[in-house]
Amino acid sequence: MNRFMRAAIEEAIKGRDSGGIPIGSVLVKDNQILGAGHNQRVQQNDPMAHAEIDCLKQAGRVGNYKDMVLYSTLMPCYLCAGAVVQFGIKKVIVGENTTFKGAEDFMQQHGVEVVNLNNSECIELMRAFIDKYPKLWSEDIGE
Repeated sequence: MNRFMRAAIEEAIKGRDSGGIPIGSVLVKDNQILGAGHNQRVQQNDPMAHAEIDCLKQAGRVGNYKDMVLYSTLMPCYLCAGAVVQFGIKKVIVGENTTFKGAEDFMQQHGVEVVNLNNSECIELMRAFIDKYPKLWSEDIGE
């Protein structure tokens, strides 16, 4: 497995282990991680604290995002896909979209290359969480 997806999975595990939703993300440029984050909606009582948003905040101001790749353990939702499109990130590599379809079409329609790894570890992390906390998961995805 690619070291950047491994780093995103480690972020997801941090989120889970701190009482939150197991989704992680890293922002990469020139084979270097510029930012890493995980979903912290529960921990921060903040509906906007999605993994990709946290990752972008942790990276800080980085100038032009066109040469960067965003890794996420789960297909980004419309909120996070909007940030990808807004900042001009051209490539997103996701662990899976089995447990959540997300906004793949939206990103592709805006010129973003989306690569889905269908990673079994990412799928199992989410399935275990959804089985244990279905109400919290429904809240996270706006259902």
